[in-house]
Parts: sequence; C-alpha cells; structure tokens
Amino acid sequence: MDFFKEFNIKPENAGVSTGNNWLDGGGELISSYSPVDGKLIAKVRSADESSYRFAISKAAEAFEEWKMWPSPKRGDIVRQIGDALRTKKEGLGRLVSYEMGKSLQEGYGEVQEMIDICDFAVGLSRQLHGLTMHSERPGHRMYEQWHPLGIVGVISAFNFPVAVWSWNAMLAWVCGDVCIWKPSEKTPLCGIACQEIVAAVFKENGVPEGVSCLVQGGKEVGEWMANDGQVQLVSATGSTRMGKAVGAAVGARLGRSLLELGGNNAIIISKDADLEMALVGAVFGACGTAGQRCTTTRRLIIHQDIYEEFKNRLVKAYQQLRIGNPLEEHNHVGPLIDQNAVHAYLDAIDQCKQQGGKFLLEGGVLTGEQFQSGCYVQPCIAEVTNDMSIVQHETFAPILYMIKYSTFDEAIRIQNGVPQGLSSSIMTLNLREAELFLSSKGSDCGIANVNIGTSGAEIGGAFGGEKETGGGRESGSDAWRIYMRRQTNTINYSTSLPLAQGIKFDL
Repeated sequence: MDFFKEFNIKPENAGVSTGNNWLDGGGELISSYSPVDGKLIAKVRSADESSYRFAISKAAEAFEEWKMWPSPKRGDIVRQIGDALRTKKEGLGRLVSYEMGKSLQEGYGEVQEMIDICDFAVGLSRQLHGLTMHSERPGHRMYEQWHPLGIVGVISAFNFPVAVWSWNAMLAWVCGDVCIWKPSEKTPLCGIACQEIVAAVFKENGVPEGVSCLVQGGKEVGEWMANDGQVQLVSATGSTRMGKAVGAAVGARLGRSLLELGGNNAIIISKDADLEMALVGAVFGACGTAGQRCTTTRRLIIHQDIYEEFKNRLVKAYQQLRIGNPLEEHNHVGPLIDQNAVHAYLDAIDQCKQQGGKFLLEGGVLTGEQFQSGCYVQPCIAEVTNDMSIVQHETFAPILYMIKYSTFDEAIRIQNGVPQGLSSSIMTLNLREAELFLSSKGSDCGIANVNIGTSGAEIGGAFGGEKETGGGRESGSDAWRIYMRRQTNTINYSTSLPLAQGIKFDL
C-alpha cells in the first residue's frame, strides 16, 4: 500500500528509535495483521532491555538541552508537526483504518484530533503561567512557576493508535519534557509512521536526538517503564487491570501516573428526549469503532413511558447498519481488532444469556468472502438489569444493554452503579433534568453530556474519568500541569530577615 513508501515502513522494521536513528531492538518480532482482511502487513522488532536503556539514556541527555529552549520556540516546533500532519492526514488516516480496523472517516478524524491538539499546544506554549501571592512579610514577593518534569513515558492502546499519544506528546513537548512512547503491539506501524513524521520536523529544526523516542514491545516494555525511576511520569491508556499494575509500580517508587482506563458508559433517555437525536447518539456511540472506544455507549437507560417506542426504533436502525471493509466509506462498522477480541465478544454474549439477558438482536461472527479476517461481528442489543455481572464489566465490542427506569433518581442510581466512571449522557429537553444530571446529585463520571452521546470528546476539555477509570486528565483545559512540576518562590528585597508567622530568632 502507499503508506509503506510514505512512512518508510518495510516488511521487517527496527523497533526502537531515538529520533532519526533506528535500532534493531534485539527483542522478538511483532507481526502486525490487518483485521480488515487478515493479511500480514509487516513485522517489527521489539526492544530488549538494552535497547530500552539506550533510548532512556538518549532521552535523559536530550532533556538537559530541550528544557532550556524557550517554551514559545518549542511551541513553534509543535506547530510545524501540526502542519506536517495536515499534509499526511489522508495517508496516516488510511493506515490507522487498515491496521486498527476503524472506519476511514474515524481514521481521518483521529489524525484531525492530532492536528487539533497541536494547535492547542501552540497557544499553550505562551500560557504556562503561575500565580503571584502577597507575602505576610514586608519587602517580600511570592510567586509560583512551573518547570519541565523530565522524561514522560506514554503507553497507548490499539483503539486510538495515534491520537492519545499526541495528546500526551504535544503537551509534554511544549512543557519542556521529552517523551518515550510504547505503542500498542497490535498497532506498531502507526507508531513508526508518527515517529517518521516527527523526526523529519525535529531534524529540520535541530531538535536534540532523544526528545521523541519510540520503543516497540509488549507487556515487558511497559513494566520497564513503570518501574524506571528515570521516567518521571507514566501516562497509560488501556484496561483497568493494566492500569492497576502500572499505578502500583509507579506509586511504589513515588512517581507520577496518568491513567486513562475502562469505561462503562450510559445514555439516559428521558421521556422528554428528542428521540431522533437520541437514536443517532445511541447508534454511533454503541457501534462506532465497532464498540472499541473507552467512551463507547454500553448501556441505554430508558424511561418506561417511551421504552417500547425507542426499542423498536433502535432495532430498525441496527438492521440498517452496513458492516464491512472500513476503507469503503459507505460502511458504518468495521472489524474487531483480532481473534482475542472476537472470543471476548462471544463469551460476553454467552454470559449475558446465562444471567438472564434477552437479546433483541442476536450477535455472531460474520462469514463470507468480505469477512475473511474472521474479525467482523454483528452489533447486538440485549435487555438486561444493571446488577448482572456482565453488565458491570466492560466488553470491548458492539454489545448494547437496554435497561428500563421509572424515576429520575432511579436512572441516576443505574447510571452511577458500575465500577467505571468515564463518560455519561442524558437525552432530555427538560431543563431541570439536565441541570440535575450535571449537579453533584447526578453523574459521577469525569465527562457528563446533555443531548450528545458518550463518545467524541473535543480536545479543548480535559479528558478522563473517575473510579476504576483511573482519575487521569489529558488533552485540554489545565491538563498540562501534570507534565510539569510546581515551584513556589519567595524573594526578600528588604534589608532585614523577618521570619514567617512572626517568629523571633535574634542572634
């Protein structure tokens, strides 16, 4: 395909990069198969511990120079990365779609997200401001400032193989940090493509080698990073189980972690909802990326007065979904990432049935020449109760659970009654319901929306969730602060040395 030449991808690729230099890595080969057609795209040599240590040493060396560059100058470098991504949007979007399996429009959208965060970071580079405070001591001035943190480790997931890395990297770079990135072993070629784009910009601007490092590999690379005292911040996106392991390892050495973990997101559909709007939000939220978003809509909590009507509309809408090759733009739903994901999907369906769930649309693996990878599945809908163990669990697949409610308080209890707390929505034209949903009495999630779905967050707001979602915040607002260290400064410009709290210490 065209992206082999465009992004310097070869049949067998080196797996470690410190910028323009690629190292073999020394580890095992990672094979990247496309879930679109089941074909082997290319192989990547993963890192061994020696090559990982080399990358860390280059990052630490680069940090000493990079942190002294003025932040607006670092921002200009990120601006150029955004411009480069604009020229590469089509090719990178197609690679994302082919290697990961999301629709082509979603692939393009993911690259657009990268461009957007570059634009955001450029403005941010001139706004890394602290506060000034009045001192209680005469002739003294107090203020705070923010300094670069150091090496930022990024562990990203397959479902957003490029965008989430960019959320971290672009902000970290304008803050003066350096980054070492472990892409998902399921989408290693997307990592190579991004590293090639960035390296070209860095080389043209004389950015020191090591500001952007790429280290391919599996679980062991993440463990090295989590336990490495030289990595001041580890930003990890993935399952709650993975996040607990990373958080424990980083916490044990008193490092910082930024965790973006599982979601179990719900839309409350009020009797006062615009049902057409609710239908679009529910179907895209549940089926977009074949249900493989952390913000995927997994539960619909529907008022009893409109339950039957909405159920009928939903089933009809699902029957119109086009499933197939995501590179063909008329298709709505592409494949799951691999056979393990298919097995998890089938297992969840079996568990739901065993626990009393009633399927309105049966699931299953699709067969035929156009589904030759074996990763295409039928989006399905089941009527359930919220206390079923399978409903409490996040399954990364297009399985949608329907739950009936009678009162607003009951709807909120159902919405909040899961271990995860990422994204939530209510569809209502009732102002009181909308405001209650956004109040402290309402959603306990990090994201709460009114009259839009659970997925599709903009980069301007801080992204993240509560409870088993990990508590991290990335992207917009003041999420930049996690990538920096705060310092409080006091300057005495008087002719004496008064002590705080009026303490006397005369010599």
